[in-house]
Amino acid sequence: MTSQPEQWNISILQQLARRVFFSRLQGLRHGAVIIQEATERQQFGSTELEPALRATVTVNDPRFYTKAVLGGSIGAAEGYMAGYWSADDLTALVRIMTLNHRIQSDFEKGLARLVFPIHRLFHLLNSNTKKGSRKNIAAHYDLGNDFYELFLDETMTYSCGIFDRSESSLREASLAKYDRICRKLRLGPDSEVLEIGSGWGGFAVHAASRYGCRVTTTTISRQQYEGARERIRAAGLEERITLLQEDYRDLQGTFDRVVSIEMIEAVGYGYMETFLACCARLLRPDGMLLLQGITMPDHLFDSYKYSVDFINRYIFPGSCLTSVTSLTGAAARATDLRLVHLEDITSHYARTLREWRRRFFDRIDDVRSLGYPEEFIRMWEFYLCYCEGGFAERYIGNVQLLFTRPFCRLEAPLPTLA
Repeated sequence: MTSQPEQWNISILQQLARRVFFSRLQGLRHGAVIIQEATERQQFGSTELEPALRATVTVNDPRFYTKAVLGGSIGAAEGYMAGYWSADDLTALVRIMTLNHRIQSDFEKGLARLVFPIHRLFHLLNSNTKKGSRKNIAAHYDLGNDFYELFLDETMTYSCGIFDRSESSLREASLAKYDRICRKLRLGPDSEVLEIGSGWGGFAVHAASRYGCRVTTTTISRQQYEGARERIRAAGLEERITLLQEDYRDLQGTFDRVVSIEMIEAVGYGYMETFLACCARLLRPDGMLLLQGITMPDHLFDSYKYSVDFINRYIFPGSCLTSVTSLTGAAARATDLRLVHLEDITSHYARTLREWRRRFFDRIDDVRSLGYPEEFIRMWEFYLCYCEGGFAERYIGNVQLLFTRPFCRLEAPLPTLA
């Protein structure tokens, strides 16, 4: 039985929540979590089998317990943002909770169900209609180009890189990813390419400068549009790259190749078939489509697709990950696209996120000088660690899928990564 910390003015509700919280941690089977309070320290689990999986949680305010018990993972994240608790290794904590999925599920399915309708309402209000998509994209990507420049590499790539070597830099990983996509698509000087989701222009500049192709690229983020326009101008590629600010549903014309790098998460589950149908419509009969996307495991997708988590509540409004089966199924229902190659690059995302987080905190004084408050900084720390831990344990994945139209007769694509 747990006792009440002596130095806390703790309410009856907080005491009850604390007891529930501790009772659930008793079932920890993978890794160890140490709870450090004002006067007490308790350990749950063991590091005997997994020495690296150990995290100390320092509880600064008893409101943490009510947040976690009544709000599940979203409540725990809100408590972290508010400073109610901290961790010496937040990524390790996420990995531990991911591995102990039954405990995580207990937190989500218990009293947290009482507040789920509120979170669900927020999510439903962020539907990805044309107007809603612009609002949702602006909420994340229009934070300011000067903010993203602090932690992204020189290519301004905000997606998973591919680290070909142990000593590869973040920039090298971004370029390796772009080059791999270009080679899979067999790009050349005669290729006409459409990119849906420009980012800050990294892929378009790489494809046009290295392979001589013509690229039309679109983003609905105002800040990304301005940043990409400047990047294209600086590279002297205005004649080879056409930059648009149009929704994918409004695009016209036909192209040899269509590329979309980690934009599909912003489409939303209800619009998946619409998105893929647009991609197929924009491709010539012998064309190829490459999608890079973040995925959920197939067996978890049905329960996930209608859920609300920390990411779509606070980081990417309106977002929904896909799964390989749901994506290929949507393609089969809505298009004549054929999946000819799939490559799993999940292992590279944990390192990509680790690099972003390191660079973010290397420039933390600059983040503060831009006017971002401590709650925002803690939210971003939680976001980066939350995702890193998820990829490290392969709870979420990252894949490149290559589709072709029926008249494409190119040979099999590149072999998978070693």
